[in-house]
Amino acid sequence: MAVINALGRRKSAVARVYVEEGNGKITINKRDLTEYFPSPILQYIVKQPLNLLDVAEKYDIKANLQGGGYTGQSQALRLAIARALVKINAEDKKTLRLEGFITRDSREVERKKPGRPKARRRFQFSKR
Repeated sequence: MAVINALGRRKSAVARVYVEEGNGKITINKRDLTEYFPSPILQYIVKQPLNLLDVAEKYDIKANLQGGGYTGQSQALRLAIARALVKINAEDKKTLRLEGFITRDSREVERKKPGRPKARRRFQFSKR
């Protein structure tokens, strides 16, 4: 099997993933998964598509992560891994879609508007 690559995005985080046959090693920005994401919840999010298809020990994954915070990065990585798994085996797409791993979460931060402290928040107003 050749190296399969895929892209995942979430908020401002971008994950580029390279998947090849191996023994389940996940490397992110040249660091191990447990080192890059110390939180077990984020590690679980990243491994969700692999665990769903029972292929966690079958593929080695190299990922480049840029932008965003750690939650957005972990979700971008999950999407990229799911997309790569679909490229490897198209029959898995239905299973991954039912769990919501193929759907790109398009919610982005709304921009700050002039004359307001935040995007929607207004300055305090009193009629006195």
